[in-house]
Amino acid sequence: MLGMNEAVARVEEAIARREPMLLYGDYDVDGTTAVVLLKTAIEMLGGTVNFHVPHRLREGYGLQSSVLEAAYTRGTRLVITVDTGMRAVAEAETARRLGLDLIITDHHLPSATDSPPYAVAILNPNQPGCPYPEKSLCGAAIAFKLAQALLERDPVRSAPARFHEKILPSFLKMAAIATIADAVPLRGENRTIAALGLKELRRPAAAGLRALFRAAALDPATKELTGFDVAFRIAPRINAAGRMDVASEVVELFTTRDAARAAELAQKLETLNLLRREAEAEALTEIDRRLAEDAELRQAPLLLMEGDNWHRGVLGILASRLVERTAKPSIVVSVEDGEAHGSGRSVDGFPLLEALEFANSEFENPAFANNKSDNPAARAGLFTRFGGHAFAAGFSLPAERLPKLRRRLVAYATEKLASREPEHILRIHAELPLERVTPVLAGWLRRIEPLGHGNPEPVFVARGLRLLSEPRVMKERHIRLELAGPPSAPGAASARIKAVGWDWAARAAEMGLTSGSHVDLAYKIRENLHPDFGGLEAEIAGLQLAAS
Repeated sequence: MLGMNEAVARVEEAIARREPMLLYGDYDVDGTTAVVLLKTAIEMLGGTVNFHVPHRLREGYGLQSSVLEAAYTRGTRLVITVDTGMRAVAEAETARRLGLDLIITDHHLPSATDSPPYAVAILNPNQPGCPYPEKSLCGAAIAFKLAQALLERDPVRSAPARFHEKILPSFLKMAAIATIADAVPLRGENRTIAALGLKELRRPAAAGLRALFRAAALDPATKELTGFDVAFRIAPRINAAGRMDVASEVVELFTTRDAARAAELAQKLETLNLLRREAEAEALTEIDRRLAEDAELRQAPLLLMEGDNWHRGVLGILASRLVERTAKPSIVVSVEDGEAHGSGRSVDGFPLLEALEFANSEFENPAFANNKSDNPAARAGLFTRFGGHAFAAGFSLPAERLPKLRRRLVAYATEKLASREPEHILRIHAELPLERVTPVLAGWLRRIEPLGHGNPEPVFVARGLRLLSEPRVMKERHIRLELAGPPSAPGAASARIKAVGWDWAARAAEMGLTSGSHVDLAYKIRENLHPDFGGLEAEIAGLQLAAS
């Protein structure tokens, strides 16, 4: 990886000189687990390392000059960023002015127009000239690579038996959680990291991991841990800290050896996750109301919706919900004290970061083609700061500029998506009648884990199924169905299955489903381990009335 030799040499120098180092992370799963990985590795090698994870609301995303200045005052001479820093040009200049060495480890795309930040070394497979073959590593995986390179050079810890049988597998636990949670494609090296890490996570030894599993009602001893468990049960609880409170407590959770303190921190994450759900539901109710009432908004090729003091911690989730509802690129903005903070999610074929770069530059925007001024103020961009990648991005800017941002993004989306109608696409992998849903098949499906982005979970379809009873509504949003398939042969018994549909209650009511209705079912196979009513069941991915 380009920059690795320089990065390792500088860290080894800091360890030898007993210089205190600062790890500067991000507040999501990727950033906090990256801090844990590097902190553990440097301390194993005898180094002194502190860390800083910014508070989402008070500090916002990315490297902050004020934190660098404070670190320098305390005697720090080396700062290592994890999962951030690739666009921190001004902050890198602050570090250079202070005499503070900077190592940047990040996976976000570099700026298309600005030079890279000044640093002793930059570790990012996406930077120009880097020959590293896997370009889609998450931030924690890049931190893992630096940790691996450091530990491999230590004659005691790089002994093959200990290094490959104990140390690396332990580090892969954190790397796997981040790889799955950050939704990087689970192909190539990412798949290897995730698969090996999941295997290790089934034997959690650290107090923090054990406490987190208990809080999430997961028992690796009785249930084989999957990518689904990490993505939808572990990751949301870790993310809740950065969304709702202080993400630094995640680092403490994963590094403490005190079982009582670990249990306390894990329970706090559980509480924060519940608060996150409440904040999300409240804003989503308002978003759904606007979508229902505003026809012009529904017709826009890109959605930008703002609200006063919506919790910044849930903006990305809300943008994802909008994409699910509309199949359009979506941005959700919270306006607080005259400043607008936004988070967006996109769809295939619409690179969101490129759209923000277009909107940010008046000079490159055809609508401002006559603006040839050399005055930087005349060519200033819209954003205070922004960054991200093709499918997810965030920004901040003065709230008064929101109308201009909306016009530019809608114009850009109109051109980019002109020949394309937004549509929800359900990709079905195979026809699979109910009689073929067997424990043997479920066992084979487990072998293609880990599943996720880039290696999606198989979706099957069974046609002409009959509802055996009325749909049972759960918590006013979800449904349970009992279904029977058509007999595979004359006189044969019909295969049966129970199906669960998350957020399907309203749609089932619109379809008029009742006992005896015939439907075509798109589904994923689930294994319910409940001792009383467990077994194989279907999770509804799509449902429609049968043609006949």
